[in-house]
Amino acid sequence: MTAEHAGLPRRPPSAPIETDDARRLRRRQSLRTIAIIAAMIAFIAVLDLMGDVRLGNIEMYLIYRRLYYIPIIYAAFVFGRRGGVLAALASAIPFAVHAQLLAGAPIALGLENWIEVVSFLVVGILFGMMRDMEENKTQDLRQVSLQLEDAYKKLEERAIQLINIQDYTQSILRSITSGVLTVGPDGSVATANPAAERMLGMSEFEMVPKPIGSLFRYDGGISADVAKVLAGRLPLALRESTLVTANGGEVHVQASTSRMRAVGGTVLGAVVTLEDVSDIKALTDQLIRADRLAAMGELTAGVAHEVRNPLGVIRASVQLLEDAKGDPSRTHEAAEVIKQEIDRLDRVIKALLDFGRPSKPTLVHTDLNEVLQDIVLFTNRFAKQSDVHIVEKLDSELPAVHGDPDQLKQVFLNLVTNAVQAMDKTGGTITIETRGAGEYVEVSVSDNGPGIAAGDLPKVFDPFFTKRAEGTGLGLTIVHRIIDEHEGHIEVESGPGGTVFNVTLPAALDD
Repeated sequence: MTAEHAGLPRRPPSAPIETDDARRLRRRQSLRTIAIIAAMIAFIAVLDLMGDVRLGNIEMYLIYRRLYYIPIIYAAFVFGRRGGVLAALASAIPFAVHAQLLAGAPIALGLENWIEVVSFLVVGILFGMMRDMEENKTQDLRQVSLQLEDAYKKLEERAIQLINIQDYTQSILRSITSGVLTVGPDGSVATANPAAERMLGMSEFEMVPKPIGSLFRYDGGISADVAKVLAGRLPLALRESTLVTANGGEVHVQASTSRMRAVGGTVLGAVVTLEDVSDIKALTDQLIRADRLAAMGELTAGVAHEVRNPLGVIRASVQLLEDAKGDPSRTHEAAEVIKQEIDRLDRVIKALLDFGRPSKPTLVHTDLNEVLQDIVLFTNRFAKQSDVHIVEKLDSELPAVHGDPDQLKQVFLNLVTNAVQAMDKTGGTITIETRGAGEYVEVSVSDNGPGIAAGDLPKVFDPFFTKRAEGTGLGLTIVHRIIDEHEGHIEVESGPGGTVFNVTLPAALDD
């Protein structure tokens, strides 16, 4: 990389460096000049000596003595003040000798000649000072030129370094497979790398400087994320969404939006990174379908099991009715059994309908603390009957969520009820805790009961998995589905010291 490639102006010419040959040449020129000055003084001295004022040729004598100023001025301009003084002294010697030789004549070594000698020195000094001042200015300009040249060299090196860094950064952006868009403070696209061009089917020239939302038919919320990040409401926004590009193509991406800051902290805009996960999503969908088929098989087996048992009991009860032969007590006993089993079948069918045909949640601004306080109010009496104490640790600054209050109450009612039933023989404590976690809200429901067996833990959300004879095995399955509908997440941890269900839901940061 050169200065011309970097776009810098041409470097100013450098001050020549004096070589040994140049110094020898300059020394010879100085000696030649000294010889010329000496010759001029000698020639003028001869003319001066040849002038005889006693013969009345005083005009020529005055002209000859003024000629001494020529070598003096010349020496002053060539060698400066020192040369002017030396030339003046050299000229004063023959001048004084001639004046002495003419002693007694009209022009003698009197006051006038002394004034002439002093004039030689004054002229030599003045012209020498002028030459020295000019030389000093030249030296100063040469020094400034050297400083400018050094500054230009450093500037050139710095510019080349910056261009190399820029090329390196551009190479990285061109090489990565993720689409990268930079957005200015006004939300308009500033740059786009080749991966973003391929992903969106547009060239960088077509994108710049359009608003980022105009690049898509459906942006999946990316423009809203950019607005939040630029406004300082979020330092980082992550989302997974399906985008519809301007030409109608669909791309499933994981989008990351973060602030772009200068070294001093000034917000320059935002950086949007798009990772194409369409293939991963397609594979995931295949796995989900396979998992659903497997779950359907288990569901069918569970339904058959849950229906067959009551039907068997009902059949046996009907046989008892036939054998009762009008005995009222046996008839009443068989009828009660039949009603119980029918009620059991009704519960199974109702839970199955709730699981198989779930209603879409009606999302509203919901305070989870209020939901949990209602759950505690509903279950407190039931819990005390089993000697279970419920402790609330609710975050007073908890952000709201977009959720269906009724469905969320069903979620936490199931979790608290399961915890109470797990400790109905031993008693214990259930702790309900809420806390904010950035863009999410976390709720944990923990108990200090006997815990879930390690082998059963992976199955707790499976349909019809239950350890209680009167249970349907669909409670936690429905809980998982409702949390999924709210774009949340639920995890369970268990051990000998108890069980913890952790529920994570997106916070309603838009409000």
